[in-house]
Amino acid sequence: MIETNKSLLPYHTFGAKVNAKYFTTAKSSHELAEIISENNNNNEFMIIGGGSNVLFTKDYEGLIIKNEIKGFEIIDEDDSTVTLKIGAGENWHNIVMKTVEKGWQGIENLALIPGTVGASPIQNIGAYGVEVKDVIQEVEVLDYSDFTLKTYSAKKCQFGYRNSIFKNELKGKISVISITIKLNKDWSFNTSYGAINDVLSKKPDLEVTPLRVANVIIGIRNSKLPDPKEIGNCGSFFKNPVLANTIADSILKEYPNAPHYPVGDDFTKIPAGWLIETTGWKGKSKGNVGTYPKQALVLVNNGGATGEEAWDLAMTIQQDVYNKFSIKIEPEVNIV
Repeated sequence: MIETNKSLLPYHTFGAKVNAKYFTTAKSSHELAEIISENNNNNEFMIIGGGSNVLFTKDYEGLIIKNEIKGFEIIDEDDSTVTLKIGAGENWHNIVMKTVEKGWQGIENLALIPGTVGASPIQNIGAYGVEVKDVIQEVEVLDYSDFTLKTYSAKKCQFGYRNSIFKNELKGKISVISITIKLNKDWSFNTSYGAINDVLSKKPDLEVTPLRVANVIIGIRNSKLPDPKEIGNCGSFFKNPVLANTIADSILKEYPNAPHYPVGDDFTKIPAGWLIETTGWKGKSKGNVGTYPKQALVLVNNGGATGEEAWDLAMTIQQDVYNKFSIKIEPEVNIV
């Protein structure tokens, strides 16, 4: 069923009052193919999941299709690993918790990342030193050119930092139907980022398990990130810039205590949140939008904000960071 003039307020986390001219849901790849192929008058269309990584700056004049394709299937298992096929419409955090409760290791660092499974390979979501590309075996997609299902190996996905082939040459040409991931039963954790080790060390006698690591990360994220159910936001607004070591070294010379992380031998990642905070924007507002007082990387809706206001603030922050550091921070959020 296609609905008209549908409010998108329940379907995106920033909370701007925008409508879609047309709206529907798809619960299977067959339904999705049918909806797109029969799209009346060839309306522009957009697939959404949890709506946590999109900023609507105006009403959407085409068709919004909410992906509700579910599924959680063990397709291979042995003594040391388990391979899962997961539907694109599943809630990402719920999947993380389901796996860690079973004692499977690999995505515990990605706990509490908002959104659905379908967005995870598109964005190559990541946190605390782990990216979803580390566990993905393949991605199943619906190809709009012939409405058949195609499978992309991890290598063919061309994963990069918050990037993939699905954000570039395949943008607007496919929809993610499912992902296949491989998790470990023999644990090997990445706890070097942020405050994970500090929290774990407070109770050294407790065994480090996937569930414990996930719960530590949930606690850390809750302490510094707003709940979109309480404060409208679309998560981390900007990507963390990856800089040539020569550029990073010049910043670290002036700001020796700046957080930074090596990326291979030739590059260094400096958190965009720190750059924004150092320009003086942390906790500041402009109109009905501002940066979150505990994390400058997150733009928040202080009440009644429009997406246009948020984008205007984002561009102002982007310019101020460039003026101070000669670094252009790029949006991680999809601007519509």
